[in-house]
Amino acid sequence: MDLFNVYPLFDITPAKAKGCYIWDSQGDQYLDLYGGHAVISIGHSHPHYVEALRSQLSQIGFYSNSVQNPLQQKLATLLGEQSGYADYQLFLCNSGAEANENALKLASFATGRKKVVAFRHAFHGRTSGAVAVTDNPKIVSPFNSVHQVTFVPLNDAEAFAQAMDEEVAAVIVESIQGVGGIRMAEDAFLQLLRRKCDETGACLILDEVQSGYGRSGKFFAHQYAGIRPDLITMAKGMGNGFPIGGVLISPKIHPWLGELGTTFGGNYLACAAAIAVLEVIAREKLVDNAREMGVYLMDKLRGFSMLEDVRGRGLMIGFDVPDAQKTIRQRLLDTHKIFTGAAGARTIRLLPSLALTRRQADEFFEALEEELVEA
Repeated sequence: MDLFNVYPLFDITPAKAKGCYIWDSQGDQYLDLYGGHAVISIGHSHPHYVEALRSQLSQIGFYSNSVQNPLQQKLATLLGEQSGYADYQLFLCNSGAEANENALKLASFATGRKKVVAFRHAFHGRTSGAVAVTDNPKIVSPFNSVHQVTFVPLNDAEAFAQAMDEEVAAVIVESIQGVGGIRMAEDAFLQLLRRKCDETGACLILDEVQSGYGRSGKFFAHQYAGIRPDLITMAKGMGNGFPIGGVLISPKIHPWLGELGTTFGGNYLACAAAIAVLEVIAREKLVDNAREMGVYLMDKLRGFSMLEDVRGRGLMIGFDVPDAQKTIRQRLLDTHKIFTGAAGARTIRLLPSLALTRRQADEFFEALEEELVEA
């Protein structure tokens, strides 16, 4: 049987990983500045994380949501303390797409409406509801009619105001667009979204799937704007590679039995992984490190005259290269054994572990300088 061929794959087979490094089956070492789409938050194979999973697997392993799971409450308590959302409620699921799907469903239940306002270049996942609010023609499906969606340009206050009325159930926005090329929602624009949602009774959904869990230098990137959304979605860095997602839900939204459901969401292993991540983030002050290393990286990147529009917050960084440098991502991988990400033909994305060190950053800069000079 063949695999369904939907992924362009590098000819690299990982054999082991630790911290910000990966080793392939040939023994070659790679610096990982991408972390599987921002999934690796605390570093590969962190000993506390590995032990937490091993210990849980030896006790209960996996069990579904049909019985009480005290790890869920422990996770909710730690998450509330570290994020500043202790008064919110937590629904656990398996992925960012599922988190966004459930957030849209909750907004529709809470308002009795169907219309959604979303933003150009957004990417919210690949389930039918998440695809419907994703501005990507390559993944449009016949199921997009499940929502009545209006797309407007990010940070365009006039276009957004025109799209809003009292039939809108939800406004969904990424604090920092990832797949969209590290486009940032301006703080003033997020504040405008909050005001308009309050005026019309719509729910404000902040998609923090990629930008959350400390990556921006705050626990959630929208916290720079000083707003409190009605719903916050998260996943990627939440489990450091173990599949888990979640929705933080404002206390003004009240649940009823059977409103949402999931077989695998919030299982014992997923909760053990997510608890370990929060413990490491707090113990090693990784949110502070992300903020400080982000400043260091962007300052150094802006010193390369050939690079364009260096942008981001914390360790969620993008920059553009000229057309003549479009192959630089592949050259960094082939010649220097450094993984980076991309968004389109000219945008490089950096999404390393929040534990990235200056020495590792300088390793990247030495390789980048060599490639830019040679070109």
